[in-house]
Amino acid sequence: MSAPLLVDRAEGVVTVTMNRPDSLNSLDVALKVALRETFEELAADPACRAVVLAGAGRAFCVGQDLREHMATMGDKAPLDTVEKHYNPMALALAELPKPVVAAVRGPAAGAGAGLAFLCDLRIGGPSTSYLMAFARVGLAADTAVSWTLPRFVGAAKAAELLLLAEPVKAEEAHRLGLLTRLADDDEQVLPMAQELAARLAAGPTVAYGQIKRELLHGATGTLADALLIELAAQQLSGGTADHRESTDAFVNKRKPAFEGR
Repeated sequence: MSAPLLVDRAEGVVTVTMNRPDSLNSLDVALKVALRETFEELAADPACRAVVLAGAGRAFCVGQDLREHMATMGDKAPLDTVEKHYNPMALALAELPKPVVAAVRGPAAGAGAGLAFLCDLRIGGPSTSYLMAFARVGLAADTAVSWTLPRFVGAAKAAELLLLAEPVKAEEAHRLGLLTRLADDDEQVLPMAQELAARLAAGPTVAYGQIKRELLHGATGTLADALLIELAAQQLSGGTADHRESTDAFVNKRKPAFEGR
């Protein structure tokens, strides 16, 4: 039996691939647990300086494994997976203090779209599409979609996408900001994502983590809250070797060599 998740490393970039291609990488319990555990491990791994999240086969991820879900329909709490699995997985991804690039090849539906939206950057191709599929199966949104989607497209468009549950194809997704870059060919999606991650892996990792923290809280708090978070972030990043190195490089007109610390 294949592992539900594949992890490959190359010079600071860790590629995490959801590996259930026969079910379009639908999320069963094993895959949800593996994703959460892997995100937590990478957060604490100094050798990891950027992450690529991808899906095996012809889909990124189509959300909940409905076959597994049907088996729990008779339970008193059939959706306790939201509390047990989806919420911890979403937090682990959102709070991962390294840049995360999603290689969104093929469809990303429901919680699969939620995973992509929690990444920092998203690369797509001609086959890429998003579908807020929750209402199609009589459910509300999860995997932080109610939080991420309005931040990308605004409240009115988020309501349209969630209530009507109509697919968003690649060019429209790019226009809306749901894709950072759009490749001309599906075969370019993963290499483009890995190339971008490699660029980030060569940068100031601690500062990137603090920028992510600022963005995570900045849009939802008060100005005073944002200023306090920025203060703490600058104090932390200002004490890093990378800050000292980049300042010296600027003064001496050379290219900085970041070490991620």
